[in-house]
Amino acid sequence: MIAETVRNVPVIPPPDYWKRIRAACDQHGALLILDEIPIGLGRTGKFFAFEHFGIVPDIVVLGKGLGGGVFPLAGILARERLNVAAERSLGHYTHEKNPAACAAGLATLEVIDEDDLVRRAAEIGAKTLADLRQRLAGHPLVREVRGLGLLLGVEVGRPDSNGHDDAERIMYAALRRGLNFKVSKGNVLTFAPPLNVTEEELDQAWGILQAALNEVAAAVAASSGKEAPVVTDL
Repeated sequence: MIAETVRNVPVIPPPDYWKRIRAACDQHGALLILDEIPIGLGRTGKFFAFEHFGIVPDIVVLGKGLGGGVFPLAGILARERLNVAAERSLGHYTHEKNPAACAAGLATLEVIDEDDLVRRAAEIGAKTLADLRQRLAGHPLVREVRGLGLLLGVEVGRPDSNGHDDAERIMYAALRRGLNFKVSKGNVLTFAPPLNVTEEELDQAWGILQAALNEVAAAVAASSGKEAPVVTDL
């Protein structure tokens, strides 16, 4: 079975979800392969996201942050019993075994360890999630604020809209103010700040997000002839 431990939207599984999947794979002799390319290496407040769920996969795939944001680099970790083809050439690829990328990967792992970034992501992530939920509580365009570590998402929508158009307008309103993020699943504003982001930078980002949300809420209200409620810092 191949799956993402935590969907990057983010969608966070229930606490027992992966234990049940792990048990099913063991029962039927299937490998459990987890993709942690966007969420591994401390993003969720654990070095591997699967640590949150008390299981160990047979294979885990890493990438993106592994090169420190400098070089493209990916990696595969597997149980020793699966290490059965080391003496065989299974294929060659254009970008494999790049020594500069490997040096960047080793440096990235050293910085994560020396600067204690996994613990920091857990602590700062929990704090900023609570802060963001408080800031956006009751906003007419916000359905839910969720996150795990420094993987955060704000789902937008209205009773008469799926939120897709609003999400795009919010994204560009924020971009004009200097905040860049992506929209996932059409209506989820997804944030993945650097693990060494400062609390001051996060405060600035959420201020921009509030301004962008209020701008779009005002435009929606104007188009319907209503006065938009404005949510400000508490």
